[in-house]
Amino acid sequence: MAPSDLAPAADRAYALTKELVLTGELPGGHLFSEGDIAARLGVSRTPVREAFLRLQAEDLLRLIPKRGAVVVPVPPGEAADVLDAREAIETAAVRRLLRRPDLVPAAVAELRAALEVQRGHAERGDLGGFAEADEVFHRTLVAAGRNALTVRFYATLADRQRRMSIHALSPVPGRLDVVLRQHGELIAIIERGDADQFAVALGAHLDGTHHR
Repeated sequence: MAPSDLAPAADRAYALTKELVLTGELPGGHLFSEGDIAARLGVSRTPVREAFLRLQAEDLLRLIPKRGAVVVPVPPGEAADVLDAREAIETAAVRRLLRRPDLVPAAVAELRAALEVQRGHAERGDLGGFAEADEVFHRTLVAAGRNALTVRFYATLADRQRRMSIHALSPVPGRLDVVLRQHGELIAIIERGDADQFAVALGAHLDGTHHR
């Protein structure tokens, strides 16, 4: 493989492996090899090895010499930390939004659009797409607060959110409909301008989904 082809192949290997981990197709504790990914992509093991190193740096994989890589499970303590951070940031964003009533209609429109995308994934039974749309919905809440610092920090939680959502929603029949209904309720509370009720409803929503 020419050096000029190495970076694109490594990027493809990184993107594929990361997606397999985040969607749960490669679950926590699963051992697999560079050859497994290389065969899927039709590339050599060298770019896959580079991709694995990147994913190890992101704490998604643990490399085992001469054997391959193990998917790092989500530590229970980390999941609780992510939920606490999300609740604090999203609540603060909505409180800030509601101090600017003139911004509420546009924010509500964006949230309703994000909810419809998520509803479409639910109707198709696309759990991976649903989890990704779930992250977008909550990120839209944060963006509505117009705090650039918290928006940037919240973006760093995106991968963890997707992975946690897949884990929480996949074994529970009917849970997608509950999430959609709760998202609609969060939007309605914002329309009413009730920041305290939003905080209560958001906490209940996160607790119910992720069993914090």
